[in-house]
Amino acid sequence: MLPTFDPRDTEAGSRILEDITSNAGHIQEQVLEEILTKNASTDYLKSFLNGHSDKGLFKNKVPVVDYEDIKIYIDRIALDGEPSRILTNESITELLISSGTSGGKHKWIPKTAEEGERRAFFFCLLATVQNRYLHGLNDGKALIFDLINPDIHTPGGLVLRTATASEIKNRKDRYPEVILCEDTNQSLYSQLLCGLVQRDAIVSIGTIFASGLQRIIKFFEEHWQEMSSNIRTGQMSDWITDPKCKRTVSLILSKQMPDLADSIDLVCQEKSWEGIIKKIWPRTKYVQAIITGSMAQYIPALEFYTGRLPVVSPAYVSSEACFGINFKPLCNPYDVSYTFIPNMAYYEFIPIGNHQDPNCTNSKDAHLKDHIVDLANVKIGQHYELLVTTCTGLYRYRMGDILLVTGFHNITPQFKFVQRRNVVLSIDTDKTTEQDLQNAVTIAMHILEPLGFFLLDYSSYADTSSIPGHYVLFWELQLRSNDDIPELDQVKMEKCCSLVEQSLDLEYKMLRNQSISTIGPLEIRVVKQGTFNVLMDFYVSRGTSLNQYKTPKNIKSEKAIEILDSRVVGKFYSREVPNQDS
Repeated sequence: MLPTFDPRDTEAGSRILEDITSNAGHIQEQVLEEILTKNASTDYLKSFLNGHSDKGLFKNKVPVVDYEDIKIYIDRIALDGEPSRILTNESITELLISSGTSGGKHKWIPKTAEEGERRAFFFCLLATVQNRYLHGLNDGKALIFDLINPDIHTPGGLVLRTATASEIKNRKDRYPEVILCEDTNQSLYSQLLCGLVQRDAIVSIGTIFASGLQRIIKFFEEHWQEMSSNIRTGQMSDWITDPKCKRTVSLILSKQMPDLADSIDLVCQEKSWEGIIKKIWPRTKYVQAIITGSMAQYIPALEFYTGRLPVVSPAYVSSEACFGINFKPLCNPYDVSYTFIPNMAYYEFIPIGNHQDPNCTNSKDAHLKDHIVDLANVKIGQHYELLVTTCTGLYRYRMGDILLVTGFHNITPQFKFVQRRNVVLSIDTDKTTEQDLQNAVTIAMHILEPLGFFLLDYSSYADTSSIPGHYVLFWELQLRSNDDIPELDQVKMEKCCSLVEQSLDLEYKMLRNQSISTIGPLEIRVVKQGTFNVLMDFYVSRGTSLNQYKTPKNIKSEKAIEILDSRVVGKFYSREVPNQDS
């Protein structure tokens, strides 16, 4: 039973946090016992435990699994309409669309009413932390951008939604009506317009992912003149037809406001949009967005657009479960760690050696279970891959996230998100991970940053259409001055290519250095501004939620590659063979 408290009661919430983080090991054992007692009779667990709920038997008999291992069970429930008890004795009420993918397709994660209560408890704890450390949040309004898609119903009769849409639609009374609009363009336009009208009341701004906030700024850049005209005339644009949007905006935009429109024009007409967030919403104290993992690449852009306002990465949450809260929300964005909340799910960890490829830890390895440790036994400075067991039907499930233990709050570990357990690029025996690539790109950008450039976004693919194959990176660059991108210096761009190569691992360098190279020189293709918005539109048109969209770092869709290639303005190749000694 989860404790209950008013999220506005910071003292009560703080006492609960201190209690659960002081008893993490004991709570974790209780959580596992509850899960096994409740679900031992499910078809899945019964096949390994024969109806028993013994924790030792669970750790010895139940295998470590990937999504593909349990997809057949989820499909039976989602597609064939079979009962939830295949996986859980809690009733599955909907399926959450994970922002991660398996085989290029989104994962469907079971959710139950009880899981909704656990998530509500988690977000009450999060509110406690934010009220304690983020002073002034209650002195005005928060402009939090939320976008939802229409529901999808599976053949088995379950609703398919993102975690955000699930929260909003199950708690409609807590959200402004405009957020319930399922036309993302109308909704985003209306949310921005409401935020502009109330610009002097806004004290914080946020969205789920850092990449999403960057795209919202681009949307605003394309529409600010129209929004200003709406404010000047007191009339909303005719193309906004959704009743929810019209009702919400009409309550706020009730008269002509020419002075406000003039002040917005004055800011937006400046040549550079550096600090635009702070200039448009001058009382803003914080920006909230997830900036860990692959989102770290957007930190320089956020610092540029926000005028270096504090960027708060509040929590480590997924469709599978809520995991941890950032207890130091005002820390450097590169130093974010999350304190795990022990009563959300049962956590286990696969140790990853300092020089071990996380992609080599095969879930079918018979010895893998011998090395797994629980939350109470992780070591500071050690890397682990996270496993999760939930009441909703996930058992020893590989999240695919590699975490680093950075410290403890009381006896509860704190983790830094390091990378996903996935290979982005691969030719021959080379396997370049997302984190490897991101680190290499960050180093290479040091060549261009002194010239006023920052990287808006990037992606990649392995081009094997010729022999030898080679890696291709697509870069979208932005000038801090907001000028058009000039003709790029050939020598500097070739140096960027070489620096990316030099920053990759030894296996890549060896394959590049062979007398008959297995991998050809790395290529960077610079694309027009706005290209990654076009790419996003392509994926959203195919069903991806705008709120959960993450730029794929490894493009596999031929159509997506065509979109990127059609907007290339410059191609550059490495002219140096990488040095194997560094």
